[in-house]
Amino acid sequence: MDKSESMNLSVEQAVRERYSKGAAQREAALCCPVEYDKKLLEPLPAEILERDYGCGDPSSYVRKGDVVLDLGSGGGKICYIAAQLVGPHGSVIGIDMNDDMLALARKYQPELQKKFGGVKVAFHKGKIQDLALDLGKVEEYLGRNPVTTTADLQMLEEYTQALRSAEPMIADNSVDVIVSNCVLNLVREEDRRQMFREMFRVLKKGGRVAISDIVSDEEVPASLKKDPELWSGCISGAFTETGFLQAFEEAGFYGVNIVKRDEKPWQTVEGIEFRSVTIVAFKGKQGECLERNQAVIYRGPWRSVTDDDGHTLYRGERMAVCDKTYNIYTNDHGPYSLQVIGVLPLNEIPLNKAENFNCNTNAKRHPRETKGLDYNKTELSDPASCGPDGCC
Repeated sequence: MDKSESMNLSVEQAVRERYSKGAAQREAALCCPVEYDKKLLEPLPAEILERDYGCGDPSSYVRKGDVVLDLGSGGGKICYIAAQLVGPHGSVIGIDMNDDMLALARKYQPELQKKFGGVKVAFHKGKIQDLALDLGKVEEYLGRNPVTTTADLQMLEEYTQALRSAEPMIADNSVDVIVSNCVLNLVREEDRRQMFREMFRVLKKGGRVAISDIVSDEEVPASLKKDPELWSGCISGAFTETGFLQAFEEAGFYGVNIVKRDEKPWQTVEGIEFRSVTIVAFKGKQGECLERNQAVIYRGPWRSVTDDDGHTLYRGERMAVCDKTYNIYTNDHGPYSLQVIGVLPLNEIPLNKAENFNCNTNAKRHPRETKGLDYNKTELSDPASCGPDGCC
């Protein structure tokens, strides 16, 4: 085993051991001060409240009817808050690797599900960078088929591959919103691209992530990254602020938005500031671009803005967009709707007759393109609609 493998094992072991202790008794060093909706906390057992470790409240971005996935669900606090928000038509799934935390979350599961009107809440053992593999089922398999030879090991590998394919823990395109509270920074750096790909895979088109985590204002030096205690304490594994945003972009998300950023650092180590941020980002910009003569007008206040795909909108100008981009911009639950005005064509072009749209240009849309070249209507205001002072 080389030095890097030894360090990675010690980091994972440190995280596992520290959070096992945190499940047994509260450890103040593992969390930042966070304000939650008190009404949502009232039904939760004191044991769960006391042994929760986080740095934000991503549950505030959960909506009624959502299928929610909580990455690193710990003792279940965010899951049980989300269960109250999604209502009877929603459901909540928690994923965690720590047996003690899972035991704490499951301890109150029947009682709280009943209290919340039967909302389905499930907890699975798994790694957040491999959401297809249910490690609970792997452990059941190992109980029946212990690995003592290389042939046994090969059979285990074949079983896990089949399990990922036939019975994925979290299926493709099955989740409305992913939440996570101060967990992504605990994952090894070499597994992080896969983690973001997995998040993207399981989200439905139009789905979103709401992630609270600790970030640094500078790159964390190797000397700190090698400290398992600092890593398990959400310090040495922190993303940089810019690197965190970039990771979402590289995974294919759009509308990446810093919705909360603590002004005061949580901790400062060797002059590097570590603070909590909450990021919201969306899935759904993938797909074909079709011309349906739609346009959008950017309201301002900036003179122009550019989105994640390079579309530039100029303040007050009708900009030509494809049908997909139009729907993204005008979606009431999306990141852009308050900043743009949608302009639909007078005569709708059916999708099955729409031609391809070149999204690589930033073209303005002439009003005649939406009204039609032969549009020649004249309609004057009714004088009766004017006020007594002659003003309309």
